[in-house]
Amino acid sequence: MPFVKKAAGPAGRDHGRKEKTAVQLSPVRRIDRVAVQERICAMTFDDGPCRLPASPDHFRGRPLTQVLAEILERYGARGTFNVVGDTSGGYPDKLGKPGSPFWNGAACDHFPAFRQDDQGGAVHCPELISRLLAGGHEIASHSYTHLMFGRTSLLYSSRKCQPSLEAVVADLRRLHKTLEDGWGYPLRLSRPPRCVDVIKNGFTSYDAFALMGYQYLAASFDGAGCLPQSNYQAEVEAAWRPMERLLLEDPDAFRGQIITQQDGFNMACRTPVADGLENQLRLLTDHGYKVVTVSELLERAPFRDVMAESREGRAARRLLRLGWCVAFQDNTLRPDTVLTRGELAMMAFGWETVRRRIEMVRSGRAPFRDMGPRDPYAAAAARAMETGAMSAVNGRFRPEDPVSPAEAAQFCAVRLGRTPPLGTWDHITHGEFFTLIAELLEK
Repeated sequence: MPFVKKAAGPAGRDHGRKEKTAVQLSPVRRIDRVAVQERICAMTFDDGPCRLPASPDHFRGRPLTQVLAEILERYGARGTFNVVGDTSGGYPDKLGKPGSPFWNGAACDHFPAFRQDDQGGAVHCPELISRLLAGGHEIASHSYTHLMFGRTSLLYSSRKCQPSLEAVVADLRRLHKTLEDGWGYPLRLSRPPRCVDVIKNGFTSYDAFALMGYQYLAASFDGAGCLPQSNYQAEVEAAWRPMERLLLEDPDAFRGQIITQQDGFNMACRTPVADGLENQLRLLTDHGYKVVTVSELLERAPFRDVMAESREGRAARRLLRLGWCVAFQDNTLRPDTVLTRGELAMMAFGWETVRRRIEMVRSGRAPFRDMGPRDPYAAAAARAMETGAMSAVNGRFRPEDPVSPAEAAQFCAVRLGRTPPLGTWDHITHGEFFTLIAELLEK
């Protein structure tokens, strides 16, 4: 399955990048595409809801968000809308250069446009949230204020950002509460503002999302709704021509992909998504695709590299539903990878030690002589030892060592209350361990 990515432009919309995603097991998985056999994909729409009409307006003044929902529904499609709460708190501010990433504010983003914050966001447009939910669409978090989580040294170095992990989480909780109180709707997915992951004091968006119980909503294909072109028609064509070329090269290219779009204006204050979306959906429909919400896509296929119907996929999915951290941060299972002691601890104790890991980083106190406080598996390893599921020797946990048969038997006996037959392997892979656990749970 080829990885498909469009190059990010100056707006920083590199949703598909993978090189910065750590190779470690994690409670929070970066979801950009999944492994499926059928032709299904998902579309996401950032920065709304937006009450202003499309620009140029070819839809008789209807709110942009409503227009997008209606187009999706005509094709039997359902979208995932990554909404904000209210961007009016960023004033005093000034407009940046038109056509630049600062077109809607030099220090903060203002959606749907500068000095028109009251025409966008869940707080100001509750009727549009209700309209999306009535149409079967999904709501995800794009933060309450759309204030970046942390400072970046590149394009957005002058932008305001959240001062701490606590501030990021408070902002996310504010939007979460808005959706719960207003619609009884529990948010489960989140995309960071501007896709900036770094948070002050060495934390990242993965830490914030873990505290919220969210998964990281990324994307693998940019629908080109943000960057300006020479004219509006060129912007509309940029939304669907690359998709057309890719489908001509490989009709299966969009299987399991997550496409990112704008529910708002681009940097030239236009909305090419309004006229480009229908062409995109027509292309996908003509090639036999069904467009579903991201949550439905994940329900059908949770992982990036393993089919849900495979033996390893079925076993891993069962553990995932029981709260195990079976996938790496890039949402791969890597079933042929040798299972290490640190990974085993994280699999079983990752979610319950999220707060402990953060406290460990803050205190600077290491639990073992061979694991520092910032080791991603340190808190889980400490918990595994406390429960008796795993052991340390002379203050060393040996997180990189392969799991031995005796260690696997001890772990299963304590964690599951069931002991497997003592194996004779030199090492066990992730896939073999998933299958072992699944078989034990069936007894």
